[in-house]
Amino acid sequence: MTELKTRQTGATATLGHRGFPHVVSATGGEIDIVTGPSQPGFNPVDLLYASLAACLAMSARIAATQMHVMDKVTGITAEVKGEKAHEGPSRVTRFDVRITIAGEVDADTRLKIVHAAEEICTVSNTLAGSPAFSIELGD
Repeated sequence: MTELKTRQTGATATLGHRGFPHVVSATGGEIDIVTGPSQPGFNPVDLLYASLAACLAMSARIAATQMHVMDKVTGITAEVKGEKAHEGPSRVTRFDVRITIAGEVDADTRLKIVHAAEEICTVSNTLAGSPAFSIELGD
């Protein structure tokens, strides 16, 4: 029986009186958040898109491996954009995803990889569902 590998998950954002949020993952990764529309870097919505893009790209690789065609794939790109609501509450109302699979793989197999990736991806499955939120006030 294969043992399921687990990873610590979670993130903490810290924000002072001035400046921008600094985010640290449970595994020690760090990123500074930007808020200006023309500032280079990630804002919170960019991170949402980035999470979906990365998850779908990795899931497509898993799918191609499971289909025994990964040796024919030379690259996978997942591009995610979206549309924010024009009226409250503030939220993303639509995700536009384009997955490109480079290599010697026929169109039917590429499509199967894309559909399998969507089923595998934890982030797309979470966004498509209605996860519960538990928010509490800390000390």
